[in-house]
Amino acid sequence: MLSGGVGGARFVRGLVDAVDPAGVTVIGNVGDDLEVLGLHVSPDLDSILYALADLNDEERGWGRAGETWNALESAAELGGDAWFQLGDRDLGLHLVRTEALRRGEPLSAATAGLAKALGIEARILPATDDRLRTWIQTDAGELEFQDWFVRRGHKDEVVGVRYEGADNASPAPGVLEAIADADLILIAPSNPFVSIGPVLAVQELRAAITNRRVPSVAVSPLIGGKAVKGPADRMLKRLAGGTGPAQVASCYKGLIDALVYDESDGEVELDVRSIVTKTLMSDADARRRLAEAALSVAATTSVRHSSWP
Repeated sequence: MLSGGVGGARFVRGLVDAVDPAGVTVIGNVGDDLEVLGLHVSPDLDSILYALADLNDEERGWGRAGETWNALESAAELGGDAWFQLGDRDLGLHLVRTEALRRGEPLSAATAGLAKALGIEARILPATDDRLRTWIQTDAGELEFQDWFVRRGHKDEVVGVRYEGADNASPAPGVLEAIADADLILIAPSNPFVSIGPVLAVQELRAAITNRRVPSVAVSPLIGGKAVKGPADRMLKRLAGGTGPAQVASCYKGLIDALVYDESDGEVELDVRSIVTKTLMSDADARRRLAEAALSVAATTSVRHSSWP
């Protein structure tokens, strides 16, 4: 499964409630990784870790539940940069990851260690261990992803996206094997451009999905043409020409055989199979039902490499 952060993490949580977690491999986005006060932060991988460990803050939508902010407040008082919020509990994870990376461990090994410590049965892999960063091209100029998304509140309209390092990035160990051994490939309801796009920018990974021998299914992140949270709808309108299921599917041309989208988007003719259901992941039952809808495609959909002209 390919996943971004908040929406993807919720979907992953529903998936492991529907199937044996040990049979699930999540390939996560690292395009929005950054350093904060000397610590390596992987926001999307962390969202997945917290969701699968039942530690995520459901109300806020990101970070750990029961969080406090004493360390960050102290850093700000001392002149530290505090625009990217890291809670006290969250800092522990970043300290352990950063120490592992400084010892020479790759990000994939550090992530595996964190997952094991948190008692997570599913396998979590970064798309790549190499440096890959998302840059957002806007009317105000090109901005680093987190500068655009967090510091500036993603208010700048996007005219393009660039994945720095993608040309030289290799899949992390286990990624290609996971795709080759999969019974079904899933793409989570994450932003196609800034959450899934960096994953697919790893060329060997993208080629493996293009040459798949099992069905591939994407779940739309939009409901009634609107994003539940974040700028996905604005980006699709600007970069794909609209916010309907057809525009979401166009982001995965040649990479999917079916698209799961919300019933509020109506019946739409697509070049891939349509699975129409309720996609709002409002609680655990809703998350599981959505995962089951996506999983149902495996038995009834064949791989269609000629789906697109």
